[in-house]
Amino acid sequence: MSRPDLTTLIEASDLDGLVLAVNGLCDAGDWDGLVALGARCRAALERGRQLWPVASHIEYRLALSAPGEWAGTVVAPGAGRFAPGPLPEVAASTHGWEELAPWVPDGPLAAVCAHERVVRGEDLSAWPGIDSRVLEIPLRLAEWEPEYPVATYHGDRGEFPMPVGPARPALVDRGRPALVDRGPAELGPQRAPAEQAEDPEVCRALLDLAGAWTTESDGRAEAVAVVGDAAAAVAALGVPAARLTPMGLADSMALLAWTGASGGAHGRRRGMAAGRFGAWWVLGALCEALDEWPVSAESMGERAEKLRWFRWDAGDPETGWVCRIAVEQPSQGRAWSLAATDSA
Repeated sequence: MSRPDLTTLIEASDLDGLVLAVNGLCDAGDWDGLVALGARCRAALERGRQLWPVASHIEYRLALSAPGEWAGTVVAPGAGRFAPGPLPEVAASTHGWEELAPWVPDGPLAAVCAHERVVRGEDLSAWPGIDSRVLEIPLRLAEWEPEYPVATYHGDRGEFPMPVGPARPALVDRGRPALVDRGPAELGPQRAPAEQAEDPEVCRALLDLAGAWTTESDGRAEAVAVVGDAAAAVAALGVPAARLTPMGLADSMALLAWTGASGGAHGRRRGMAAGRFGAWWVLGALCEALDEWPVSAESMGERAEKLRWFRWDAGDPETGWVCRIAVEQPSQGRAWSLAATDSA
């Protein structure tokens, strides 16, 4: 598109026309032209042209599709404000760290971008210059970690798959009649409520995972700690009947990380690097390891072997964003449960 045509679109604040122009520049691989158009859109703000959405979209398209020389430079504070996801995650979804590293500006977002490559399987533990203080978790995946459900970005949207996890059986009866969905007439006698335990660190770590759901969207989250087992922890949330499905550590980490990465229905997505950190932090709180943070992958894995994990539901259809998870530590007779939901 010629310069006069772009000028006309800018002065008319023609957002649709400018997005078409962006598509054309991307298709042609004219990255310098795309950078120049973004600069012109930002400059037009001084003349009252509200073109922030286009400027943000240009930064997103550069992070997604341009070579590292252009993609890395937009991984900067304030860039991509209206993008489908955080630009460190966007850039890492389509570029290796070797391609991005020379161009990403120094600062915390550079480390976040590197961790986004780690959740995609890169081992950056020997890469120099990555600030280990930003997230303070290993720069490679541990053997006990899952294949995280990472985002896939397209020119106009992002896809954020929920981890599948283990299949739910029709019913799981752990000997707790009040926690088995047999229908209203067959629930059986209610047990006495479990004694709630004072464990603010674990509860806070669980609730922080869904922080964007509750502070930036319309979601709700509640976490409890009890003296008892996972079924007792679910009951302490006020759930009269539920199914509990055992999960391994890897599936549990995937669900926790997905929750921490997500913005829910209306919140700002944090990215899977932040989600992985949130899952590690929950694990550290459960294993009483926060006072000695950061913790090695080997030590964390050994401590986590003492935990038993469950995914639970109340027998009703689950729609929107849902994280219902329970965990118990039989050696201590303690258990915890999280109920976090958000709907479109």
